[in-house]
Amino acid sequence: MHNFKKLKIWNESMELVSGSYKITRSFPKYETYGLMSQMNRYAVSIPSNISEGSSKSSSKHFANYLEHSLGSAFEWETQLNVAFNESYITEEKFKELEGKIKQIQKMISSFKSGL
Repeated sequence: MHNFKKLKIWNESMELVSGSYKITRSFPKYETYGLMSQMNRYAVSIPSNISEGSSKSSSKHFANYLEHSLGSAFEWETQLNVAFNESYITEEKFKELEGKIKQIQKMISSFKSGL
């Protein structure tokens, strides 16, 4: 078992959660139950699956949770693209967050491979 709070992938993904909540606050009100909700739900899913997986007794089970976490990271990246395409965020913010999510995706994949 791993102490998830000490895992870099968990800490980086928690920072992404904060970033997601910050940017979605500026989305149009009509996106409250649409893109805003989806983005935040998938952002939270990334560290949630890492922490839940860390409690499992085998690396195989942990890897399954990391796979779910990675899937959520890719879904969040898609939603980030939608937010940018709809002009909800600036190009600067888009590039910053796109770099962060791609880094998290690589970290999750590498960690999973090393189990």
